[in-house]
Amino acid sequence: MIVNAALESGRKAYEARAWRDAYAELTAAEATRQLDAEDLERVGLAAYLIGKDADALVFWGRAHHAHLDNGDVERAVRVAFWPALQLLLTGELARSNGWVARVERLLGDRDCVEQGHLAGLRGVTAMFGGDLAAALRDMERGIEIGERFKNRDVLAMCRIGTGQCLRMAGDVEPAMRLFDETMISIIGNEVSPILTGTLFCAVLLECRALLDVRRAHEWAEALHDWCEKQQELFPYRGECLIHRSELMQLHGRWQDASDEAARAIDQLAEPPRSPLGAAYYQKAEIHRVRGEFAEAEEAYASAARVGFDPHPGLALLRFAQGRLDAAESAIRRVRDARGPWTSRPSILSAFVEIVLAAGDVDAALDASDELTSLAESMSVPYPRALADGTAASVALAVGDARAALDAARRALAVWIEMGAPYEAARARLLIGRACAALGDDESAKVELATARETFEELGAVPDLARAETLSGSRSTGLTPREHVIIRSVAAGKTNKAIAHDLVISEKTVERHLSNIFTKLGVKSRAAATAYAYENHLV
Repeated sequence: MIVNAALESGRKAYEARAWRDAYAELTAAEATRQLDAEDLERVGLAAYLIGKDADALVFWGRAHHAHLDNGDVERAVRVAFWPALQLLLTGELARSNGWVARVERLLGDRDCVEQGHLAGLRGVTAMFGGDLAAALRDMERGIEIGERFKNRDVLAMCRIGTGQCLRMAGDVEPAMRLFDETMISIIGNEVSPILTGTLFCAVLLECRALLDVRRAHEWAEALHDWCEKQQELFPYRGECLIHRSELMQLHGRWQDASDEAARAIDQLAEPPRSPLGAAYYQKAEIHRVRGEFAEAEEAYASAARVGFDPHPGLALLRFAQGRLDAAESAIRRVRDARGPWTSRPSILSAFVEIVLAAGDVDAALDASDELTSLAESMSVPYPRALADGTAASVALAVGDARAALDAARRALAVWIEMGAPYEAARARLLIGRACAALGDDESAKVELATARETFEELGAVPDLARAETLSGSRSTGLTPREHVIIRSVAAGKTNKAIAHDLVISEKTVERHLSNIFTKLGVKSRAAATAYAYENHLV
């Protein structure tokens, strides 16, 4: 009776998309009773959706054999599709190919929808192998079968696969139309949950390849909303986690970005898989902009150890450390290497920043022109804003403050529209410098103060120091948290109110205030408040 209750509860949880409960109840039921083929399928799917990938493979394998024992070859083949696909996506090609070979043998010449699943698998395999012509043929066959049998999973997979092939071949516009159209059906719950997460991540990575941050953010938000409606869903894996971290960093959620990069490292480290270096690099980038140079150094080294080029980030770290010769040598090598075009904009942007500091205006101008041409060819906002920022820097270097102001303002408008506070603050530094060069000291003061405030909120220590230097304000040595507290004190808040706002204890507030008084050389709240107003901390 207990077993039947657990089994029934597990099935109900599965139908309600309560994946953790479904997994727990169904595995509990199996402790005293052998699950049938359909229940084994359910456990496999639930396991995968809550991140228990190894368990999922085991249960799918058992479900596959149970269906074969029942004489249901087509259902056995359909179950085999999932381990074949997931092993393929994680780079375990030998095991994936073994499942595909079994599927091919079992299906033979049967005319069934499972042939569409097989065509999709073949297409993905050919695409990963670089044979786009074969991949497109397989995807087209899958679409034909999916339409004939009205199977939305097959259609979604093969349409996204077709879009990926088109993008790789350079046909970007039709590829993006396919992605957008298919994603509408996916978020409308027309596709199975397991395939939804996989295809979402595929499209996000395509947006990453094209530097189409705006579209990536829109679809990432849609996926977040879809996940919120289901229990403990774990749709992001490996490389997709890295891109989520990049988006979080862009939108100012630096701690979330750091946590997501750490999750990616954990997933990819055992056994080591190819995107691991990119995960270490992303972790290093967050440390670098925070001024956590030792941690950044270690993460860049980890990226290099697994074969990932740690530049341009490492060159920018050397620049921030004051090691200009090392930074310049590295960034010149990276620019001349001509790596993947998708990383070119960030390389050129870093190149301009470093060589301008080294005094090579001609080289900076050449790189800025290259970045502008590249941004125009890509037709998406992110590289265009980078190009305008570098153009503003070069214009300032040659004394054309008016051109610098126009370019920096264009960059700022894009960064604001994209919700990118750090990049917007860096654009404001350029605007402040241009305004000062044009004699507009009041506007310069406003822009620099706004940039300082953003850097403080984000914890961007190196940029904060630069902003203070440009504005002529003395560096206080206060941490971002201490800046928040002194502004609260200046606003007249009590220790109790500050503790409530920051969700910390009053004793912690007292300790912060003691540190603030020491750093500022004051002895009272009144003196600290006066200092804050005199030095534009509020």
